[in-house]
Amino acid sequence: MKLKSKILAHKKPLIDLEIGDSYNQKSHFVEEKISIQNGKMEQITSANLICEGVVILDFKMCFSTPQTIQSEIIGESIVMNFICCNNVEATIDQVESEKYTKENTHNILYTDNFNGTFEIPAFEEINYLSIILSLDYYYQLINEDWGLHQKFSATIIQKKSGYLTPKYVPFSPVMQWVIHEIKNCTYKGAIKKMYLEAKIKELLILQLDTLVKKPQEKVLVNEEDYLKLQRAKLILEANFTNAPSLPELSRAISLNEFKLKKGFKSCFETTVKGYITKLRMEYAKNLFKNKATNVGEVAYRCGYKDVSHFSAAFKLFYGFTPVSFRKLDRTTKLSFFYWSFPDIFTLDIFMI
Repeated sequence: MKLKSKILAHKKPLIDLEIGDSYNQKSHFVEEKISIQNGKMEQITSANLICEGVVILDFKMCFSTPQTIQSEIIGESIVMNFICCNNVEATIDQVESEKYTKENTHNILYTDNFNGTFEIPAFEEINYLSIILSLDYYYQLINEDWGLHQKFSATIIQKKSGYLTPKYVPFSPVMQWVIHEIKNCTYKGAIKKMYLEAKIKELLILQLDTLVKKPQEKVLVNEEDYLKLQRAKLILEANFTNAPSLPELSRAISLNEFKLKKGFKSCFETTVKGYITKLRMEYAKNLFKNKATNVGEVAYRCGYKDVSHFSAAFKLFYGFTPVSFRKLDRTTKLSFFYWSFPDIFTLDIFMI
């Protein structure tokens, strides 16, 4: 399996890596850490783990001007994608999918000779975790005839590139925590390999469990009620830090509470309370980018009167506490080697 990647504006390849396709019990993970920075607004960091039959790519990047990245995988592979950013335009040969990435979503891709182009907007913080498995490695984790993904197995047998499901779906809190554990693994040698393999399998199980679930029976909503529910959604987006109660929201849109609760869940695949929490947590994460902002201030600005309630909600949503989140973000940035380039960056790996 070969991985190649490059920024089109730069002649030098970003990655030119070849690994064995066969699962090798004796091979160990090799870690690569790189950070490239040019001023305050442009930087790339990557912390990647490479082993026979598998590559774990964890990277962040931000550019002051739009960039185009072209990537390819020569050979068959399974790609477990975990996207933590918005607005990257992806065009993948022979694969139908959503045009733009959405933050905190995931999917699984089978590809036979992957070829993709990614349009990176300026000043957008790009963050991905991708786990690329050879077919032999994948079959060590799961049997291709397993009933939960028979349709996906059929695409593999037919060598027809495609995603497990048409759309990327949101992370679960448990999935977020497993990703955190992979990124912060401190084991070495054979124990590290055992640990990471266990976590990859755990993530794969969580992905399959999420992606192949049968959709719940939808509540039929007429056009008039749907417009009222859309209005409720807009009200919450404008007032999530001081959100109205369910009775208040019900009165504001002239729809009884039963129809509000059932209709909201059916139309938007979350509860009213769940949507408020999502809006607050996304706002909290943006506030934490300002290192001068403390946890108490963020909790207050997100609409929580009690810091402990905010911390519990944050941990349930993201998988770790606000304090751990800030420490992790700071430590990750300080732990890389810094290189400087005058014009355009190079990075080890970019792959979706």
